[in-house]
Amino acid sequence: MKQSQFEHQHQAQWLAFEHLLVLLENGRSRPEASETFGPDYRRLCQHLSLARERGYSSHLVDSLQQLAMRGHQQLYRRRRAVGASIAVFVLAGFPRLVRQQWRFVALASLLFFGSLLLTGLLVYGYPDLVYSVMDPQHVAQMEAMYDPDQTRLGPAAQRLPDQDWMMFGYYIMNNIGIAFQTFASGLLLGVGSLVFLLFNGLMIGAVAGHLTDIGYTQTFWPFVIGHGAFELTAVTLSGAAGLKLGWSLVAPGRLSRGQALRQAAKVAIELIYGVIAMLLIAAFIEAYWSSKTSVSPEAKYLVGAALWLLVGAYLTVGGRQHAPD
Repeated sequence: MKQSQFEHQHQAQWLAFEHLLVLLENGRSRPEASETFGPDYRRLCQHLSLARERGYSSHLVDSLQQLAMRGHQQLYRRRRAVGASIAVFVLAGFPRLVRQQWRFVALASLLFFGSLLLTGLLVYGYPDLVYSVMDPQHVAQMEAMYDPDQTRLGPAAQRLPDQDWMMFGYYIMNNIGIAFQTFASGLLLGVGSLVFLLFNGLMIGAVAGHLTDIGYTQTFWPFVIGHGAFELTAVTLSGAAGLKLGWSLVAPGRLSRGQALRQAAKVAIELIYGVIAMLLIAAFIEAYWSSKTSVSPEAKYLVGAALWLLVGAYLTVGGRQHAPD
């Protein structure tokens, strides 16, 4: 293709892209216009590559190069802005949101940790009660995972040391699956989230009570205390998000149920973003720290206590310096 034909075919696109760049550089672009920036920038780069390949005049190549450089600067600035927004949400927005939804968080905490503690104490006091919660095969499986003679603890007990990365992926999928069930089931007027919170608390409590009763305290508790700060808190918050959805359907106020649900979903989804981040951290700790028997229980208790304090402080005071609750 001749240069004149090439210019005639694409001149309008170059002018439109230059106009968009001016708007972006002056901070005057509309959101719908800036959404086309990515495709337009990629197309311009393709045109620049073709112009070089075909040996078109330096005037054309230089002008396209100049547009591409300006586009690259805007692309970098947009990526940096997205990164900054994520950092602000993680450091301030998420903990502030948790405090704003304290009623749902408090209810979810009561359901989850209350059932966990009550079941754990009952099973510890009445050991045979564990078989009313779990079948004998599941109980035996739990005992094998936390046997003091194991070189690895938890679900990683049957894995080789160099397969930690596989367990990391397993923990991510398993934990996010539980959190999503607890959250999404809130659409059943909140009853689903309530049931999942109680069920998970009951199961974890039964395991804790049974393993404590048979003397596996030096394996089970050091295993769970570290990643539990993030994992158990995340499950609770996913339940709070689900209860938020359910309540919007039960008591929509002056809004229609659809409108109330849409408003609640915006808040709930933001909570789930934070939940996913916490579960990723929990999975990493569980795969690369909790399962190791080479680390002394005392060290795990110290690290675990520090992590619980960290999570508590983060959710309690995080974001207060940016805006009031």
